[in-house]
Amino acid sequence: MTESPILVLGATGKTGRRVVTRLRDLGLPVKAASRSGETRFDWDDPTTWDAALDGVSKLYLVPPPLSADPTQEITALLQKFSGHVVVLSARGAGFHPAEDVVRKLAAEWTVLRPTWFFQNFNEDLFAPAVEAGELALPAGDGSEPFIDADDIADVAVAALTQDGHAGQTYDLSGPESLTWAEAAAHIERALGRPFAYRACPPEEFHASLTAAGVPEDLTELLVQSMLEIAGGESAYLSDGVQRALGRPPRSFTDFVTATWPSA
Repeated sequence: MTESPILVLGATGKTGRRVVTRLRDLGLPVKAASRSGETRFDWDDPTTWDAALDGVSKLYLVPPPLSADPTQEITALLQKFSGHVVVLSARGAGFHPAEDVVRKLAAEWTVLRPTWFFQNFNEDLFAPAVEAGELALPAGDGSEPFIDADDIADVAVAALTQDGHAGQTYDLSGPESLTWAEAAAHIERALGRPFAYRACPPEEFHASLTAAGVPEDLTELLVQSMLEIAGGESAYLSDGVQRALGRPPRSFTDFVTATWPSA
């Protein structure tokens, strides 16, 4: 445990807010940082960094959300910080520049490398598609072992508060790999109304991301991620949750049942 504050970046995001809640439930001092949060932190405004880092010994680092290559920002931040960094990365080599910088510059580090989140279906990128009844992605018939953001948060908190996690890279997945059509079918049954997955050309997905305001470099990275899924490159399971927590990850079925219990 630590007496000095733990800084949580992206504290209003899917994993960040869960990490903040868990740390506070443990009675630990937390700086919950975001652009408009109680601790102000803006990747685009380095004048906000020093106050956020003041007195901090551990950091949950969520890279800039709209950057495909955040190395410059993370390098500048870690030149001001000498504690333990738990960095949220992702499966797929295109997402790894952030973790490479952390390994190089942090005094101690832990890397979290999750698959696509369950919560993308109800909190974020795919929620409008669920409401509209169709999800169009260039993932073909490929499968993905989706993971619960709660499991990611549990691993992050373990790494921030317990010994034995420094120098670890945790590849995080759920307990089963599902095609996007299978995932949609689970949600459709819970909703009690039509919701289907449609395999679309990469150009269509690219255009939808561009229309949503996603920067071009990140759009290309997300398209590439979907094409890797289509090619079967992401179907494998990972044991990071079990290694970090000593328990299995939550299933997609359990998530769906809890999220849409009486839709």
